[in-house]
Amino acid sequence: MHDRIHTHLRQVDGYRFEASFDEWDGSIILDEPSPLGSSEGPNAAMLLSSAVGHCPCASFMFCMSKADGKFGGLSADVETRLAKNDKGRWRIEGIKVDMKATLNDENGKKAERCRELYEDFCIVTGSVRQGVKVDVDLGMEFTE
Repeated sequence: MHDRIHTHLRQVDGYRFEASFDEWDGSIILDEPSPLGSSEGPNAAMLLSSAVGHCPCASFMFCMSKADGKFGGLSADVETRLAKNDKGRWRIEGIKVDMKATLNDENGKKAERCRELYEDFCIVTGSVRQGVKVDVDLGMEFTE
């Protein structure tokens, strides 16, 4: 694991951006929903929602693998609630992750032990819960 993640965003057109990462060879397209964008990819709120859901799933799977626990599958539904703040700006009000693991009886104790541990190791969910400090700077280049 690296101690930093470096993401590069490049406008493709309209509200579509290509995101690439130093730590991964691929890229993804982000876009805003219609009518603002063309809905050709997830927007930032959707990515945050999926990240907050993916993190506890991966942490639970890691815990089960360390315990030599087997399960038949894991899924999650993530509901991200949006609401307007006192200035009328949309904000994420809350996120609920509903995970479902399919287990057999012999792995029940391992899963119960992992239930007590896995969330503590989730980087994204733990950070969002604490409130991540975000600094934003806007540099400008002027052309003639």
